[in-house]
Amino acid sequence: MNANKPASRRSLKSDLARVDAHKVKASEYEELPELTEEMLGRAKINKGGRPFSKNPRKLISLRLPADVIERWKASGPGWQTRMADRLSKLR
Repeated sequence: MNANKPASRRSLKSDLARVDAHKVKASEYEELPELTEEMLGRAKINKGGRPFSKNPRKLISLRLPADVIERWKASGPGWQTRMADRLSKLR
């Protein structure tokens, strides 16, 4: 974790400096259970991330006049989605 970056809203709320400073002692290893084949068999892989879209968007590069972009931006947040909706109606 970078100390210069501000914490995100979804922070762990942990004292990471204290966790990083902790040195594991030999006696702490005795507390850990042995991994068995049954434990490994129950393990699940969670790839996480967003679900795949049935209609994914494609990245393109499009040059537009500056005044057109400024007018769309002035319409407020979500201007790119509104622009895409307007363009899709031209079909």
